[in-house]
Amino acid sequence: MGLWPVWPLAWVALVPLWLVSYRGGTPRQAALGGLLWGLGYQGTLLTWVLHLHPLMWLGVPWVGSIAIATAAYVIVTLWGACIPMAWALLMVLLKRRLSPLRSGQFGHTFGYIIIGTTLWCTLEALASLSPIYGTSLAITQSPDNLVVLHLARLSGYLTITAAIVAVNGLMAAGLFSWLQTRFQARLDEVPIGSLGPQPWLAAALSLLCVIHLIGWSLYQQPLADKDSEAIRVGIIQGNIPTREKLTQAGIRQARDRYLSSYKQLAEAGADAVLTPEGAIPEIWRHRLRDNNLFYRAVQTTKIPLWLGTFVIAPTEEFHMYQSLIALLPESLKSTPQQTETRAINQYNKIKLVPLGEYIPLQSLLGGLIRRLSPLDTTMIPGAAQQPQFESGVGPAAVGICYDSAYGWIVRRQVAQGGQFILTASNNDPYPPRMMGQHHGHDVIQAIATDRWAARSTNTGLSAAVNPHGQTQWISEPKTYDAQVKTIYRRDTITPYVRWGNWLLPLLIVSSIGWLVSSFKP
Repeated sequence: MGLWPVWPLAWVALVPLWLVSYRGGTPRQAALGGLLWGLGYQGTLLTWVLHLHPLMWLGVPWVGSIAIATAAYVIVTLWGACIPMAWALLMVLLKRRLSPLRSGQFGHTFGYIIIGTTLWCTLEALASLSPIYGTSLAITQSPDNLVVLHLARLSGYLTITAAIVAVNGLMAAGLFSWLQTRFQARLDEVPIGSLGPQPWLAAALSLLCVIHLIGWSLYQQPLADKDSEAIRVGIIQGNIPTREKLTQAGIRQARDRYLSSYKQLAEAGADAVLTPEGAIPEIWRHRLRDNNLFYRAVQTTKIPLWLGTFVIAPTEEFHMYQSLIALLPESLKSTPQQTETRAINQYNKIKLVPLGEYIPLQSLLGGLIRRLSPLDTTMIPGAAQQPQFESGVGPAAVGICYDSAYGWIVRRQVAQGGQFILTASNNDPYPPRMMGQHHGHDVIQAIATDRWAARSTNTGLSAAVNPHGQTQWISEPKTYDAQVKTIYRRDTITPYVRWGNWLLPLLIVSSIGWLVSSFKP
């Protein structure tokens, strides 16, 4: 949850939803229960979307601005609520088809919990393929519960999600068994049986302890970083609001601030400098690089600059990428071919923001929705498979904005050889609680891949994070800052980096085996 220390609630918050599943009832009742739970969870996590208002600086009337912000909040909340709604509905439908969970059969009910855990993880995995994703149950533990976050080293986000769902399922089984003894006449067929609440609560507590013991053992592993692999990274937080930055005066201010900050950090001993997403809101034109102030500064200082800007797509007229480009001194170019490349090295943002950077179903809605981006061209997403980002100080894994919420994006780059993580984001005009959630995603990625991470944002929270998820430095929100922080190159390979989300196929196979033995003849 980021700024609020309420992460323990996640270990009991799913109990009401599990009770809906155990209780049965009609599919409509189950879907409604899941929807209400989802609205509470997603609605709480995503209130920052309302800070999209005001949009009057884009020419949107005040009433229209309120309507757009409200509509965006409702849409993303409903979209996220689809996971618990679908889960509750499918669990109740499945229960109708299964043989009765007979009294005293601990293994039978335990299998039901496994399939519920599998189903939730499957729905989250499918959601991670969509344009809107970032409210996995795993984020409730970040950045506060670093011990359990180390489970991500095993199989990514879904390891944490599976643990939360399973513990809640066991707790709910205990509570339902207790309710059975007190209100048996009011309940339908009881799946828990006569075991009583104690075995289930003991199982929930045992699983919770085992989960944290595993996480603790991973947390205690020494980093053993070598001084020869140290990188002094300059991190700039420009703090120029978007409504100002996208004016001619704002563009000049951005040029001056980021150029002077780059030179300041270079003089302070930085090995490379990182800027936020869209730091310079202009089209980068590589053919004119020799006249570019930033490129010329790099050739003078000999310090690589990772610049957030926009790049025209080479094969699509009037289309562009949101990019992070590596401006390198000529002396660092290893081959003659690199001098002719588009921008030396470039990462293109994969997960664009709906409405802000593109209009979903634009052929149908383009005439009804005013484009919220004042840029004259249309953004397109970067390819899922992109060349390794050669930073000038080693291969890096890169994420722009909410790319870091999609574990597979960072994992792929680390598996290709990325030795550290760079994140560039804007985060304007959103409040600190959104910044905290975004920082939480980067913490999980650093732990899951066993990599140091440097994060530069426009308005906060910029940070440096070690592979154990410990924040070495974090900026204040809504302030200008420029710091030099040390991170390290690493080449370790975690089970998650090597095999990806292997836990989900294992859960699916286990669930199928249980289903085969449980369906009614």
